[in-house]
Amino acid sequence: MAIAVAVTNSSLFTTAAQKPPTVPGTYITISKKKLLQNLEINSGAKINSWVDSMRASSPTHLKSTPSLSDDQPSWTQQHPSALDMFEQITNASNGKQIVMFLDYDGTLSPIVEDPDRAFMSDAMRATVRKLARYFPTAIVSGRCRDKVYSFVRLAELYYAGSHGMDIKGPSKGSKYKKGSEAVRFQPDTATEFLPMIDKVYEALLEKTKSTAGAKVENNKFCVSVHFRCVDEKKWVELAQQVKSVLKDYPKLRLTQGRKVLEIRPTIKWDKGKALEFLLESLGYANRKDVFPVYIGDDRTDEDAFKVLRERRQGFGILVSKSPKETSAAYSLQEPSEVMDFLQRLVEWKMSSLRR
Repeated sequence: MAIAVAVTNSSLFTTAAQKPPTVPGTYITISKKKLLQNLEINSGAKINSWVDSMRASSPTHLKSTPSLSDDQPSWTQQHPSALDMFEQITNASNGKQIVMFLDYDGTLSPIVEDPDRAFMSDAMRATVRKLARYFPTAIVSGRCRDKVYSFVRLAELYYAGSHGMDIKGPSKGSKYKKGSEAVRFQPDTATEFLPMIDKVYEALLEKTKSTAGAKVENNKFCVSVHFRCVDEKKWVELAQQVKSVLKDYPKLRLTQGRKVLEIRPTIKWDKGKALEFLLESLGYANRKDVFPVYIGDDRTDEDAFKVLRERRQGFGILVSKSPKETSAAYSLQEPSEVMDFLQRLVEWKMSSLRR
């Protein structure tokens, strides 16, 4: 029997007098006037802000993003290498249950030109498999759950796709969870958007086909427009194409990731909420002896980093070669360093069990 969590809310727009919803999965509290102001459908300034965000979210955009070495002293003091600080990290987790949360693209696999070919290495897969033997492990991705599972291919993990709007645990249950129920979660407020998401996907396929290098991906509860292979001179054109489609769907919102524009439902659910849901499902919601570790490289991972800071439990690790504003406590530069960190964590656990 699967655990099913359903949250419904029939009203999208709330008034200023209403309190924000406290139930996860409800709509974001925002007035209709404010929503339309945010969209600025007919404003050229909005396009410019989108393009600025596209540049800021592009780690290879050298003109706008300084290298790590340029700002080494200040940034690395605030976000030191998780490899360099490994002993301090394990000391902080001593006597507590570590729970691992891992982004996929840019964390377990390198960022590649074709998102359909973002394969993880056999060595990384073997490392994650060993990790899951000793710690509850979840993959939290903006990709649809089925797609990220096809990349990872490890049945013993928890998978949270579509920025956490589609969660599923091991089908045979988990040794870390009491009872035999498999963890399953999709907010009803998100499933209501599925027909709309499909329409937007088809519209964006048609609208962006004239822009060389643009790739539109249907991630079930969201649509991703990848511009990794789009000439920067065409970014304004691409942003205008996305805007022309999005203006007909005020119940959807736009967010940016690493060289990707993402169209998502206006519901109060993100990777941070997914982290909290999984901790609760595993029985760690109100326990002091839990130590969550979240590793990610994207803007959307910041929601999870912020949750960990607010909980004052565990920590986040940002994967980045460039200094950027983050709520993560530590940093790693690339997926190869992520693998090194995970391998050291496994070796540390094996050693502690032998002792």
